[in-house]
Amino acid sequence: MKINKLAMVMFGGLMLCGCAVPQLPSQQAEQLTVAKAQREIKVGMTSAQVVEALGSPNMVTTDAQRRETWVYDKVSTNVQYSKSKGGVWLLLFGAGSSAGSVSQNQRTLTIIVKFDAEGRVRDFAYRTSSF
Repeated sequence: MKINKLAMVMFGGLMLCGCAVPQLPSQQAEQLTVAKAQREIKVGMTSAQVVEALGSPNMVTTDAQRRETWVYDKVSTNVQYSKSKGGVWLLLFGAGSSAGSVSQNQRTLTIIVKFDAEGRVRDFAYRTSSF
């Protein structure tokens, strides 16, 4: 009887572990903003310091002199829903109508960090757009 209870407790523990929410990647990437880039990225920083500040880049390229360029891209979508009800009809007839509208816009943020031959930041730029 004790073995069955122990087995059930162990099985229950395994089931709960299977339902655990996985750890999200670094929250730094989700909080990537122009202000953060302006505040934290400085000419002369090492690549390790850039990773610590902004996280891993989305793309890495090299030029003819073997200098790296890192690109960070972030796209966010904002959806707003507004709803209105026919309140007068609700008071008079006990029923009402409702209408709503949805508006959606997207914003992009691209940060480009260029490194020198020694792996230190030589320049960085950013661009935002909204559509």
